[in-house]
This record gives sequence, C-alpha cells and structure tokens, in this order.
Amino acid sequence: MIGTRQQFDTARRALLEREKALTRLSDEVARERQALPWVPVEVEYEFIAEDGRKTLAELFDGRSQLIVYHFMFGPDWEEGCPSCSSLGDHIEIPRVHLEHHDVTWVAVSRAPISKLLAYRERMGWTFPWVSSYGSDFNFDFGVSSTEERPLLEYNYREVPEERRADPRGELPGASMFALRDGVVHHTYSTYARGLDATWGMFQWLDRAPLGRNEADGYWIRRHDQYETVAV
Repeated sequence: MIGTRQQFDTARRALLEREKALTRLSDEVARERQALPWVPVEVEYEFIAEDGRKTLAELFDGRSQLIVYHFMFGPDWEEGCPSCSSLGDHIEIPRVHLEHHDVTWVAVSRAPISKLLAYRERMGWTFPWVSSYGSDFNFDFGVSSTEERPLLEYNYREVPEERRADPRGELPGASMFALRDGVVHHTYSTYARGLDATWGMFQWLDRAPLGRNEADGYWIRRHDQYETVAV
C-alpha cells in the first residue's frame, strides 16, 4: 500500500503498541519457560566427539548449562540439512558470548563423527559437534525415527499415522540441560517454529519490506550453494 507520511506515522504508532505488548509477553513467557520443572536425566547417554567418547555431563565442558541443537544429519546422509546449516551459520558469533555466560552450545546428530567433522570443515564452522549414533538420545528427545522406531510424537503433539514413516528420519529441535551437584537435568525442549527466535536471519526478514517472501517455496540453501550473489 502506498500512503502518506502521516498515514505511515499513524499506523506505525499503532503497531508499536502491539510490538511493546509482544515484548512484554515474550518476557513473561521466558520467565515461565525458566520456571518449568527440572527433570533428572537417568539414562547414561554416550556420544562420540572428535576427541573421543563423552557422556552428556561431559558435553557441558565445565559449565553449568548446556544447549543441544538437534542438527538434522542422518547416518546415511552425505551433507547436513540446509535449514539446520543456516542456523549453524548463526551460532559462530554468539557462541563466545554464551560460553562466557556459563552456557555451552553443542550440535548433536546421528551421522558418524567423520561425516560431521568433514561437513563442519566445509562450512567453516568451529562449534562442538558430536555424534549420537548408536545412542537412544535423538529418539528419546523426539527428533529421530526409523522404520522400526516411528516417531509417535513431535513438538508435544501426536504425529498423524500417515506421517510417522517420514523418509528423512530426522527433525529439528533444541534441548536445554542444567548440571547441578553432578546430576544432569532436562529443563526445556523446543521444535519446529519454536526455533525461529534463535535464527537471526528470520528476525531481520520479519522486519524487511517483504518479510520472509516465501511465495515461491523453500529458498534456503547451504551458504556455499547459492548460485549468485543476491541482488
């Protein structure tokens, strides 16, 4: 819509009230999120890291809080999911700030560690990435499935029967943990659109003139696979 400066100012001031209400609601939801019960993790999960096998507690790397990003990269895949790769691009800069604020960020996938490290090098990332292959971790946290172990629930909702045999076998999510008195506690998990707020690209697009502009379909590529510089 083309309008006058006065029309813009009137509409923008009205929208500002909505944005302020959303900010206050977001702060309230964050407090409720942090007030969720902590659940002790009773399974001794084991992961394969570039420097050997590690338990879930060891992934904290000396800190008291852990963010696990469930990166979609199945055992038989040759490269990681494009969307997850886009999110991976976003974590390199803030990770240093997280680590200096007592939070460790780790990507976890079911692909073998050799594939993960090779892909990480290709993408130019440095964040810690571990393989959960052979572990129940991804299945227990609702992001992986096989024909023998179909996904019955995703994002705290029942998966329709016709979608349980998803050929990809992997879905995105993030899980948060706290380490207290030697015990790991699961404190929060989020999936699907719940990851949007962690994805800086989307926050900027939501403020751009055309928004996410996805009318032509899925547009995200791995950063080394865009054909040309955007114009």
